[in-house]
Amino acid sequence: MGDDDFGINQDTIKRMVTEIAEIIEMGVQVAIVIGGGNIFRGMAGGAVGMDRATADYMGMLATVMNSLALSDALEKNGVMSRVMSAINIEQVVEPYVRPKALQYLEEGKVVVFAAGTGNPFFTTDTAAALRGAEIGAEVVLKATKVDGVYTADPNKDPSATRYDEISFDEAMARNLQVMDATAFALCRDRDLPIRVFSIVKDGALKRVVMGEEEGTLVRV
Repeated sequence: MGDDDFGINQDTIKRMVTEIAEIIEMGVQVAIVIGGGNIFRGMAGGAVGMDRATADYMGMLATVMNSLALSDALEKNGVMSRVMSAINIEQVVEPYVRPKALQYLEEGKVVVFAAGTGNPFFTTDTAAALRGAEIGAEVVLKATKVDGVYTADPNKDPSATRYDEISFDEAMARNLQVMDATAFALCRDRDLPIRVFSIVKDGALKRVVMGEEEGTLVRV
């Protein structure tokens, strides 16, 4: 949503698509999981007092809208993409089928996983960890507004320092909020490393893929 209060900021999505296109040209296989907060926050007032499961389904539908917007922007930038939804809405996007997703990745297409896990009570982090494990990803890249994992919240504690690398066990012992507990445990158990980096930092995605020092690596 960029600097907007909610919705889809075109300048922001174009910048992200440009960075994704760079690594696709390098031959990297990319699958993307998107949240829906930029849309759902705009209607959050209407969700107050709503049943949690119902609100979660609304959030999943918001991720479908974001996924369609990203896919459209990728296609306009010359990058082939496919949106696959965990919720069946076949008139809009195709359902998630693991072998088909793997085929698309082999063909060099960007696969955008929409609608989270398809179940309420699970976060976008968990969807990313689950899909990453399913497709045999080498790493889960958690793109945030913060350029890594810190000893404390850098927005509240000016003395907080960033980790270049940290183990799953140490991150848990220090109660560092890398991902929600379910997603974090899944990545740890599957020996699936997590790289946390800033999506608002120009060129960060390419530097991560190139193996340069960027963000924080969480590994076993």
